[in-house]
Amino acid sequence: MQKELELYLHIPFCVRKCRYCDFLSFAKDEEVQNAYVQALCEEIKGWDGFENRPISTIFIGGGTPTILPARKISRILETIQEKRDQGFPAPKEITIECNPGTVDEADLQTFLSSGINRISFGLQSADNRELETLGRIHSWEEFLESYRLARKAGFENINVDLMSALPGQTPAGWRRTLEKVLALQPEHISAYSLIIEEETPFYQIYGEADRCRREDEPQSLLPSEEEEREMYEDTGRILAAHGYHRYEISNYAKGGKECRHNCGYWTGIEYKGFGLGASSLLQKRRYRNTESLESYLDGAWQPEMVEALTRENEMEETVILGLRMMEGVSGEKFYQKYGKHLADIYGETIRKYVKMGLMEADKQGIRLTESGISVSNAILSDFLISE
Repeated sequence: MQKELELYLHIPFCVRKCRYCDFLSFAKDEEVQNAYVQALCEEIKGWDGFENRPISTIFIGGGTPTILPARKISRILETIQEKRDQGFPAPKEITIECNPGTVDEADLQTFLSSGINRISFGLQSADNRELETLGRIHSWEEFLESYRLARKAGFENINVDLMSALPGQTPAGWRRTLEKVLALQPEHISAYSLIIEEETPFYQIYGEADRCRREDEPQSLLPSEEEEREMYEDTGRILAAHGYHRYEISNYAKGGKECRHNCGYWTGIEYKGFGLGASSLLQKRRYRNTESLESYLDGAWQPEMVEALTRENEMEETVILGLRMMEGVSGEKFYQKYGKHLADIYGETIRKYVKMGLMEADKQGIRLTESGISVSNAILSDFLISE
């Protein structure tokens, strides 16, 4: 039997683009959405890689997948089921991303009956002013109603996405958001810091600078570095006090509720992406679907980019993705896979960061310290060996 496979399904539609978003997403009418679902199902039917591959997880992302009628989501999942070897068990986890205010009780019941057992709400903030600044389409009150309906429908595994270091946000305001969400006791919380991406409305305001200094509009200022650091430290402290353990740089969960799909990605499980711009990792090759909606609707499902991973690429990804996890990179597993010890490849880099107090290294492997996590981007780039 072949190894487990993860699936990602991309639904690129949303009501409108948020001001910080650089994902492949856009608003389209019902006719285009229907044509897209048809094309997505045809792509799934045309892929011959399902044979003898147990599917461990499915992640339905976007965009806003729940902008589609629930029956359309069911149809996509049924198409996958029809292609699978019936001897395999159902995926352990099927997640759908959801924008608050885009589902009702009937939708949620349909999702559950289709096998979806995890829902991820993109809340971002519990402050309506901050939500408006971000360009979100919902309010805190609408999130509360969607969350209530999900619990009533029977969802027992709910994630809430949150974002800190927002324009005009204070550490006290961030703590209020955390406290409001924690009162609901979701099983999982993803807490990210805002990143200003190019080709977004926020980039037009803030440019390449780390901080905006528009004295004429003080409410538009991004938090200072000191304030952002305080928010980062408060996140870990407050969530830990409420029983959430940090298992990845930006993710916190109650016991046993870690996101299986993301853990698979960080630990190197192969995945197949379906849909516009979707990425795949199969047999040491990376694939990416076209980002042209017109081409995709015309049946151009063959990936337009294929990259064969070298041995160096594989080692890089094993270490860089592994260091995102709190448990770090296993020295034994690395040796079993590559026939080399971590120190053989990265000895100088490891010693450098251990000496700085940003990394721990022992017989089990390597992992970032709390101080190292806060500057992880700079550290991880030092583990590139193929440039």
